[in-house]
Amino acid sequence: MLFSGIGSTQAEAATPAELTAEASKYIGVKYVYGGTTVNGFDCSGYTQYVFKRLGYSIPRTTSLQWNTGTAVSKANLQVGDLVFFNTTGRVASHVGIYIGNSQFLHAGTSTGVTKASLSSTYWAPKYNGARRVANISNSVSSNVQGTNIDFTVYASRGEVALRLASSLGLDVSNKNSPFPDVPANSKYAGAATALYKLGVFVGDQNGRFNPNAPLTREQMAKVLVKAYNLQHKGGTYNFTDVQKKFWSYDYIQNLASNQVTYGIGDNKYGTQRNVMYKELDLFIQRASK
Repeated sequence: MLFSGIGSTQAEAATPAELTAEASKYIGVKYVYGGTTVNGFDCSGYTQYVFKRLGYSIPRTTSLQWNTGTAVSKANLQVGDLVFFNTTGRVASHVGIYIGNSQFLHAGTSTGVTKASLSSTYWAPKYNGARRVANISNSVSSNVQGTNIDFTVYASRGEVALRLASSLGLDVSNKNSPFPDVPANSKYAGAATALYKLGVFVGDQNGRFNPNAPLTREQMAKVLVKAYNLQHKGGTYNFTDVQKKFWSYDYIQNLASNQVTYGIGDNKYGTQRNVMYKELDLFIQRASK
């Protein structure tokens, strides 16, 4: 998936699940006024730090963050939106990161980094608006339904799941898929369910698997690392289209260190190219050794 920058420095970034995971890493970090590190955060230091980890540069203070991006109504909140509160008489005196289901993460003065609810009796009356500094849209593979893609050449997410499940020897008898777009009678149900349990596929921000959409090589790197529990074997591989700030950097480095990928030539990995069957089969063969 991609973040599209709106008033922030644009970068390749993560899925909603990965943003939530990154922001959740710091639950329990203490509150420190002016804090901007894992030794202690204030509210805007925390939000800035999380977005920086995902490759984004947003302003340092709550008031400046309030003036970044575009305003979003409460009804249209998406994972990654900044949510603002009036806690001291100012329009925007506190900020957090929305993570869905009326929940947000923030650095509270008395709690440190913690999860809270927009509907709580404390926060609901103090809520003052939200800003979208990055669109967490469905990935290329989530939105493209294949009308312009030859799926005799390119592998759909569903077919990737089938081949991975077969390679891993997974039990695919459980058809009770967690994905709303993969019903029990789908040929992908068993594989999708088994891979979900392994944490290989977690769905998009709406929980969908998108079985008929393609998978990019960037996304495939994460899938393979998780499916085969690959461990980095050392070394750095300088693909010119993979920067350290990209969410996929470590996954691609991991693949390269395991000699699962050598790139597409000209020192490029091909992050946004869709995975072809011939690549998929080769990746699986190398990863499963």
